Amino acid sequence: MQIHHLLEKRSIANTFVAQLRDLEIQKDRMRFRKNIERLGEILAYEMSQHLMYEKKDVVTPLGTASLELPKEDVVICSILRAGLPLHTGLLNFFDAAENSFISAYRHHPNNDENFEILVEYLASPSLEGKTLLLADPMLATGRSFVNVMKALETMGTPREIHLVAIIGAREGIEYVKESFPENSHLWIATIDEKLNDRGYIVPGLGDAGDLCFGTKMQH
Repeated sequence: MQIHHLLEKRSIANTFVAQLRDLEIQKDRMRFRKNIERLGEILAYEMSQHLMYEKKDVVTPLGTASLELPKEDVVICSILRAGLPLHTGLLNFFDAAENSFISAYRHHPNNDENFEILVEYLASPSLEGKTLLLADPMLATGRSFVNVMKALETMGTPREIHLVAIIGAREGIEYVKESFPENSHLWIATIDEKLNDRGYIVPGLGDAGDLCFGTKMQH
């Protein structure tokens, strides 16, 4: 897996990540969602440079222009519910993409640190031969990405897989590297060093789904 780490280079993306982490700024849910969306747009732009292109002629009022345009069939799959603003950012740039949605959440059966990732809902077009963008803001243990990919196997085999995340832990990144094909890509804004004993990223930013949409009842 090839890893593309956005914050290895200085850019305006640093500002959006800082605001996502900031305990006071993140209380504004609309701003929190918008910052995830904006980072999704930046990651989409960076990713676009690695796709396949073909020359096409475009007729203008004064003549014809020859341009290289993307030729891949893209499917954006977001992991509900935190993936929705990231999905919007990607879709703003890949506006002709097909769309897929899947649920994945942590279930603590014994109300302790141990949990399993449950996948309960899936709506997706065929993925056969297409370019799959799998979006989830937080890459903690990596198990959500892996379990979701297993659930998507019935939809066909993508030509290429791109994972898209905002913040990841090194442990989770190593796990997805071992679990996804070598020719897959991870596009991530920033990488944190560790997970705590409950599997959350430190320093991270908290629960992205709750910060986007409000707290949820556990079941």
